[in-house]
Amino acid sequence: MDHPENPMSSRTTVHGLEVDSELKRFLDEQVLPTVRVDVARFWQGFDALVSELAPVNAALLAERDRLQSELDTWHKAHPGPIQDMAAYRGFLEKIGYLVPVPQGAKATTTNVDAELALQAGPQLVVPILNARYALNAANARWGSLYDALYGTDVIPEDGGADKGPGYNEVRGAKVIARARQVLDQATPLAQGSHADATGYQVEGGKLVVRLKGGQSTGLKDAAKFAGYQGDASAPSSILLKNNGLHLDVVIDRQSAIGATDAAGVSDIVVEAALSTILDLEDSIAAVDAQDKLLAYRNWFGILQGSLTEQVHKGGRSFTRGLNADRRYQDPQGQGEVRLHGRSLLFLRNVGHLMTNPAILWGGGKEIPEGIMDAVVTTAIAMVDLQGQGANGIRNSRTGSVYIVKPKMHGPEEVAFASQLFARVEA
Repeated sequence: MDHPENPMSSRTTVHGLEVDSELKRFLDEQVLPTVRVDVARFWQGFDALVSELAPVNAALLAERDRLQSELDTWHKAHPGPIQDMAAYRGFLEKIGYLVPVPQGAKATTTNVDAELALQAGPQLVVPILNARYALNAANARWGSLYDALYGTDVIPEDGGADKGPGYNEVRGAKVIARARQVLDQATPLAQGSHADATGYQVEGGKLVVRLKGGQSTGLKDAAKFAGYQGDASAPSSILLKNNGLHLDVVIDRQSAIGATDAAGVSDIVVEAALSTILDLEDSIAAVDAQDKLLAYRNWFGILQGSLTEQVHKGGRSFTRGLNADRRYQDPQGQGEVRLHGRSLLFLRNVGHLMTNPAILWGGGKEIPEGIMDAVVTTAIAMVDLQGQGANGIRNSRTGSVYIVKPKMHGPEEVAFASQLFARVEA
């Protein structure tokens, strides 16, 4: 796809590539020194990779055109609904649109983080050009169950439980009752209900729950108690776990909500969006070097832990950045339980189809954008692989980079993506 040139842009020639000068400066002065990659070696390798793989990319797109032409010809000759599905399938196999399933293909979860290998939970998709959206999505790993119930239609507004402009105690009581039901479903007590709790404490590595009437109980499954914050006799937080997902029962008898709660519970914070796709493709339009540079800067900043955004809300302003990891004592009070504070971040690269004028090759042709994304975003991802995130922030704890590669037709295009990633790694 052709894009209009930015008349203000300038280019720097490096080997066989003509690179937008601002993009090159960003890579040369910020990214590559940070990840300790030699600038000259990077551009030499990048040029060689483009020379080798851009023609392969073009050949794959030519094959798409051939298939489309064959399909157009057939459907013009056979207008209307398909009458003979078996014959049509034979036609698709003959032209190579349908191919046999490759044999011996395997996928493993070696070095894959739990959010992808073991846990099941929501995934968000967010445009990477918008720093505020990206930060919000990354931080959506943990959220207030009370706020979610109060602000949505999960709790009906009848019987005086309308949301209203301020806090409605009737609605608040329904929210708390519903949240206790969630605890009873996910982490039931050996006897009684969380709704009857008057206090939580830790004794001998186990959770003890005091109930109305004076008796005490524990969890039906003691293994669902995962940790706590504060003193064991009067914890400020109880960490529970169900099906690999965590619930944090926050206890604060000085807060407005906790002061009215028999057990002092002020909120229940639940693990929600386990992963987020930061999107370079469908949800944005990055048509030139300026757009790509903003996207790459945001990816760089979020992995460094330095990306922030000024937010103005409710008459006040504050700076939004990435949430820290969550830290608890283990049930025995002997060691630390550290939970990831943010969604596991994936990055969706552009597919094989698009080109971009940020870099020209082969005498003025626009670079295949998916090739540029693969090289640049992986170079930036080395920030995380090398553990350079601020305040100990890591995206992957297993040393992986998660790139989503969209819109591939057939095993040849998938094999090309694999070849591309292998060359980037080399």
